[in-house]
Amino acid sequence: MKIVVAPDSYKGSLSAKEVGIIIKEAFTQEIPGVQVHLVPMADGGEGTLDTLLFATHGRRIDTTATGPLGEPVTTSYGVLGDAETIVIEMALVAGLPMVPAVERNPMLTTTFGIGELILEAIQKGFRHFIIGLGGSATNDGGLGMLQALGAIFLDKYNQRVSPTGDSLLQVTSVDFSGLNPKLKECSFKIASDVESPLCGTNGATHVFGPQKGATAAQVILLDEGMAHYARLVEEALQLKLQHIPGAGAAGGLGFGFLALGAEILSGARIVAEAAGLKHLIKEADWVITGEGQSDYQTAYGKAPFFVASMAKEAGVNTILLSGSLGEGHEQLLEHFVSCHSILHAPVSLAEAMTNARIYLASAARNIARLLYHASQKSNLF
Repeated sequence: MKIVVAPDSYKGSLSAKEVGIIIKEAFTQEIPGVQVHLVPMADGGEGTLDTLLFATHGRRIDTTATGPLGEPVTTSYGVLGDAETIVIEMALVAGLPMVPAVERNPMLTTTFGIGELILEAIQKGFRHFIIGLGGSATNDGGLGMLQALGAIFLDKYNQRVSPTGDSLLQVTSVDFSGLNPKLKECSFKIASDVESPLCGTNGATHVFGPQKGATAAQVILLDEGMAHYARLVEEALQLKLQHIPGAGAAGGLGFGFLALGAEILSGARIVAEAAGLKHLIKEADWVITGEGQSDYQTAYGKAPFFVASMAKEAGVNTILLSGSLGEGHEQLLEHFVSCHSILHAPVSLAEAMTNARIYLASAARNIARLLYHASQKSNLF
């Protein structure tokens, strides 16, 4: 029997890799001679770097960069197994968990460090980039990143503005002539599952600003500033970018990358392509995927849905094994043969997360036993 295990993380308790290893061990224990291919998944958020490095046998590079609050932080990026592609995870450079709750204020955070890592990689000879945009603490529209790369943003006094969200309304002129010339040789693939435009009620600030610490008044100011800044950038580039789906990802960093000619793609698709998931699924008898909680939103392009869709194209059935099943999970039976929660009794969220490893191992063993004994009885394998 050939099994592909391609889960997302159980956020807050187990990484995608850990989830996959537990499931793989359970199947190996219960099914004699089983072949299990592990492909941890991610959607561009937390864990994207580790997932891609694992899938491609890449390597991590430790470094320092400007953090979300403008101070130096220890961080890292990666080189894929092709030795040509750099992976930068937003959450590791300017992520929300890097800012203490009492200091969260997207008026004062910056994406400057993202630009610094790009420059460092360019200086080392790299020209191909994958950027994971999830988990940001910022709302500067990519202003900080573009400044780090050489763009100049001046205020009415012809002074350079600070690389933070509260500078968006202060910008009066934009000059891209100082961008590092080697950026023209670079390609950027943006991994994101956010399709928000840059501005408006469905944009970066209104949807995500409050969870980053923005007050109601700040949301209005930031959105006005974003629209003002975007108009100046678009005029300078003679492009229309702010309404492209994904421009609002990571507090508008998606817009900043679009200004560099980036392509915004499904994070799950990028990971799947890097890992050769499509080929592995074609050779499989079953596919197992999952996430922390599955509900009706899973079908809106989340990693398990993407995996199931790829398996369906190949004529392979998929089982969903998630930490819990939420509202509307019944709708997922259109896409999965069966949907399972690892929980076997009512428990608190804290207990579920603490014991996720034990619960997952037990649930995976039960599914493995069911598949094995069914295959033995029907001689399907």
